[in-house]
Amino acid sequence: MTGTTAPLTGEHLLRDLAPQVLGAIVRRFGDFHAAEDAVQEALLAAATQWPGDGLPDNPRGWLIHVAARRMTDQVRSDLARRRREAAVVAQAPADEHIAAAPDALSVPDLAASLGGSTIDSGSDDDTLILLFMCSHPALSRSAAISLTLRAVGGLTTAEIAQAFLVPEATMAQRISRAKQRIKASAIPFRLPTPAERAGRLAAVLHVLYLVFNEGYSTSSGRDLQRHDLSAEAIRLTRRVHALLAEDAEVAGLLALMVLTDARRRARTGPDGELIPLDRQDRALWDRAAIDEGMALVRQALSRGSVGAYQLQAAIAALHDEARRVEDTDWPQILALYGLLERMSDTPMVTLNRAIAAAMVHGAPAGLQLLATLDADPRVAGHDRLHAVRAHLLEMSGADAAAVTEYRTAGD
Repeated sequence: MTGTTAPLTGEHLLRDLAPQVLGAIVRRFGDFHAAEDAVQEALLAAATQWPGDGLPDNPRGWLIHVAARRMTDQVRSDLARRRREAAVVAQAPADEHIAAAPDALSVPDLAASLGGSTIDSGSDDDTLILLFMCSHPALSRSAAISLTLRAVGGLTTAEIAQAFLVPEATMAQRISRAKQRIKASAIPFRLPTPAERAGRLAAVLHVLYLVFNEGYSTSSGRDLQRHDLSAEAIRLTRRVHALLAEDAEVAGLLALMVLTDARRRARTGPDGELIPLDRQDRALWDRAAIDEGMALVRQALSRGSVGAYQLQAAIAALHDEARRVEDTDWPQILALYGLLERMSDTPMVTLNRAIAAAMVHGAPAGLQLLATLDADPRVAGHDRLHAVRAHLLEMSGADAAAVTEYRTAGD
């Protein structure tokens, strides 16, 4: 032990090391489901012991050793049980049919998993591999998010359950089912091939985007924001960006998150109420984060091909660089939303373009665009559609109609 204590920085270290340790254990034992449980036990042991004992000289090696010991104990227990089962089968009468569990490893397989004395210490690529596994198309959106936060983010089941306001038992079942799905799908522990990578990376970025959005604008509970989730999404996206620094969409997503999160302190009032962008105290915006986000946008857009995250980041940058509401470059924002609308099949882009159109060409232009969404089942009746229409009606002077829409949005 080094003798140094492990306060909050120790928590962040554990989260950084979690995917590397899990990667080393999966490579050694081959069972993602059991390995993930063993790593969680090792992380809990570290969280308990390190604050009092100090950080070990090799934290990653310590975690790998503890997790491997847990796995070895489990494998030995399974091995002994299988041998007992084999003995029972051998003693059974010939006319009795006793079958082993269909998903069971054979005794030689289990014994082989204990062979050898060294374990690969893992690599940064393991973070990417795990992100690809946790974002696999075989998993549902909620399962992918939960498993990503646990396996890659290093959060406990209790922490994830608290973040999503569900019972811990419910979250444990969700994560367990996700791991079983990965096991059943026989997903290999490797990076996707070049032919697979583009589509699979898009799934990874989408999961990280969803985690951030859940933190930025929560889907349940009384709080309008959950900074722990948005901060975790930013942390994980930073890891992906560090590993794939030349990918423009990764840089674009990180820029979008950083630029959006820069406005967090101004987004809610003293009573927790939501403050619209045009009424926020811009002195509360994080200028250092804005500078970082702007640099990332420039970096992303300089690489030729432009993707949806880069366009959204560019829009966020135009909002953030305006020191006053009236300085906002709405014509440029409108043009960017036009490009994004051609690239993204989502009515929310059209809804945002309607706001920009109203700011450039007047409220009637925005209302005309909103009318095209009334028949879209994905957004018809959505509270945000009514809220935006209310705002544009108010801009046009139709106060009575605006009040009606505001009431509908609030119901």
